[in-house]
Amino acid sequence: TAGSTAIVVVTQLHPISVVFTLPETVLAQVMDRLRAGATLPVRVFDRSDTTEIARGTLDTVDNQIDVTTGTVKLRALFPNKDDRLFPNQFVNARLDVDTVRDAALVPAAAVLRGTPGTYVYLLTGDDKVAVRPIEIGESDGVRTVVTKGLAVGDRVVVDGTDRLKDGAQVRVTGGRPEKAAGPEAKAAQPAGGEGAAQPHQEGQRQEGQRPEGERPHRRRQQSQNP
Repeated sequence: TAGSTAIVVVTQLHPISVVFTLPETVLAQVMDRLRAGATLPVRVFDRSDTTEIARGTLDTVDNQIDVTTGTVKLRALFPNKDDRLFPNQFVNARLDVDTVRDAALVPAAAVLRGTPGTYVYLLTGDDKVAVRPIEIGESDGVRTVVTKGLAVGDRVVVDGTDRLKDGAQVRVTGGRPEKAAGPEAKAAQPAGGEGAAQPHQEGQRQEGQRPEGERPHRRRQQSQNP
């Protein structure tokens, strides 16, 4: 009856789901991969975002954006066979969207925008810098994929760029210049989101309900450096 009180709630931990959020700016990229039939891996890390706890796959994406935060909710499923995840546990989630091969990676801090367009300061052999226009791909805020303009091993300036100009003489201090990395790198993931583990429940559903208006996506059995 309407006034009854639940005596017990049965929760299912195998599998367990994790709900997390991503910025709306990356939603189109995620949806493109889902429409292509891709199975997107999701990794969750502990509260300090240093230790990986579990690996699963993206299950559903909410069909509405939270206008107050500019984010969208996603749900991932985890087998949780080792019981590393528990209901209401705080985790940091990382969604792997794509893999980019044969591309150069540079620190995001090295990528600049101005009159030349998108560019970096390339360190030449005589310890001078040259403005090098580039074309970029994905970025996770830490590293950026360079699709054109740099080769693996090129050295770029990541600090003090506001004081540089084309042809300026520089002196490297406090370490070595950053080198463009390669040849294979996981596409920069959309910024990881904070989430909470939520069990699938039988009977009374409190913690495992889908976000309002959530649209399920068919999960396919498919078999993904930086």
